[in-house]
Amino acid sequence: MPRLVLPNPGLEDRIPSYEELERREVEEADDRPKWDNKAQFRLFTLIVIPLGIASMLVSFLVGLYYNSIIALVMWYFFNSFQEPLPWHSCPMTENNTGIVDECARSSPVDYYWYRETLNISTTIDDSGVIQWWLLLCLISAWAVLYVCIIRGIETTGKAVYVTSTLPYLVLTIFLIRGLTLKGSVDGIKFLFTPKVEELANPTTWLDAGAQVFYSFSLAFGGLISFSSYNSVHNNCERDAVIISVINGFTSVYAATVIYSIIGFRATERYDACFDNNILSLTNAFDLSETNLTRDNYDSVLQYLNSTHPAKVSELDLKTCDLQSLLSQGVEGTGLAFIVFTEAITKMPVSPLWSILFFVMLFCLGLSSMFGNIEGVLGPIEDMKILPKKWPKELITGLICLVCFFIAFIFIINSGNYWLALFDAYAGSIPLLIIAFCEMVSVVYIYGIDRFNNDIKWMIGHKPNIFWQATWRFISPLIMLVIFLFYFVIKVREELTYIVWNPEYEDFPNLDKKFYPPWITVVIVILAGVPSLAIPCTALYIFIRNQCRRKEDRQGLVHSTSVASVNEKQNNV
Repeated sequence: MPRLVLPNPGLEDRIPSYEELERREVEEADDRPKWDNKAQFRLFTLIVIPLGIASMLVSFLVGLYYNSIIALVMWYFFNSFQEPLPWHSCPMTENNTGIVDECARSSPVDYYWYRETLNISTTIDDSGVIQWWLLLCLISAWAVLYVCIIRGIETTGKAVYVTSTLPYLVLTIFLIRGLTLKGSVDGIKFLFTPKVEELANPTTWLDAGAQVFYSFSLAFGGLISFSSYNSVHNNCERDAVIISVINGFTSVYAATVIYSIIGFRATERYDACFDNNILSLTNAFDLSETNLTRDNYDSVLQYLNSTHPAKVSELDLKTCDLQSLLSQGVEGTGLAFIVFTEAITKMPVSPLWSILFFVMLFCLGLSSMFGNIEGVLGPIEDMKILPKKWPKELITGLICLVCFFIAFIFIINSGNYWLALFDAYAGSIPLLIIAFCEMVSVVYIYGIDRFNNDIKWMIGHKPNIFWQATWRFISPLIMLVIFLFYFVIKVREELTYIVWNPEYEDFPNLDKKFYPPWITVVIVILAGVPSLAIPCTALYIFIRNQCRRKEDRQGLVHSTSVASVNEKQNNV
């Protein structure tokens, strides 16, 4: 009888059969560390499940406004395909007799952001209407996101190759270009020069802690959802070190690129400030161009102040300070849509740099949204809220559709104020509380020794002393201190927000206003609901388990009574 001879002798013996694989799986399950008792298991699940729901709520709230920012990025990207850029200069009035007054009193980039893009109102109470151009961008943003995550990790894993690698390429291009610009080195020096007064400020460390949470997606749930797709024996210790190193390097690398551009922008403003002052003095005192230069400006100004103080005071000369210009406008959405766009307009071939910049922001935002949506989609599937027969494409589509309709609040006239509100409260205190509870529940309820045994079973050895000290003491203490300081500062802080108001006396400076009283309810919902979800869900699970126990006991009594009746019938 003919027999097939394999080119690799003994291969059929080395390939495990189905029965062998099942036997190994049972042995591996038996090797896993066990619970000491059932009460400990119930206590741990009583905390872990509520933490998962709280993380899901935070991911949902953050995803709402995060994808709205992506919609704004798409609006700027679509408008970058023109020369000159639309925010390069102020627009003309309707009758073409001059430039628009609001733009003339501020700047082209400010006007394009606040008026042309946001069409912003002067208070959060003045909601206004939906801006149709932002609605189209919002539809595009959620449609692109849905296509990328339509099948969950199957499609997200392919898209992340582009969204994660392309920003590094664009950052490198911007760094090379930035280093050739005047003043870029001053910006980089400003970045790496420590300020003692800032380091002594608790708010600085609170902002740094919040940034780390966002950067590593800690307490969001998306990271845990993605890690659940790994092999059970995946080297998680190695992955943690690699992620930390790459993340830290990326943060410093991106900051270097950003501050090289900020240095260029500040130097341009610094030169313009000096040129305007020199021009004002030259015209007022009829000086020749050679008599007043940058080198002798201070001495000439001092002389004119001593001889003609009244005339000098009428000129309204500006104070030109490079350090103050470097520290202006480098946070929030203003960094991307005001500071960077202004710097781009001063570069040659500015549309090309604008396209590259907003493509990078789009990729960064999209990759972050993958984790946010996975942090919502995973728990919903695990809790089996929706029917099991519903396909994943439908569930993902429903989540995106609900988020899309709620996000309408960000594309009305007061939408930017709502976006700032979500950014300040949706992902701050809840993340700190969730992360602290996760650490305490694993270390002190689940047990650090059992956790070490789990890690040993996964990677073959126990974590070293660094991990032990971090998990037991350092991390919980740091998070507790950050939370307490954050809570104290926020409680003492006045509820104010900044508005773009052309009627403000110090315009184009932003006007500071107090939030209306009803905004407190919104803040409680944003910061309180995810936090309160932990004790409320734990209480619900506890009551449900107690009710189930009573039902089980009643079922046992009922079964016994039926058996006794049958016995009597048989005896008769």
